[in-house]
Amino acid sequence: MRLINFFKKVAQEMKMVTWPDVNQTRTDTSTVIGTSIIMAIFLGLVDWIVQWALQFLA
Repeated sequence: MRLINFFKKVAQEMKMVTWPDVNQTRTDTSTVIGTSIIMAIFLGLVDWIVQWALQFLA
């Protein structure tokens, strides 16, 4: 009985969800991809600098 109640409440909640439109999805996806690329470049540069500094000290 509790399981049936759970699924009924899930169905009610899903009816209240507002899904993003195509433009919002594209904007969010572009933001995530752009941020990921920037962070990858930043972390790559930090890694390269640390490696260079450790080789310099060794």
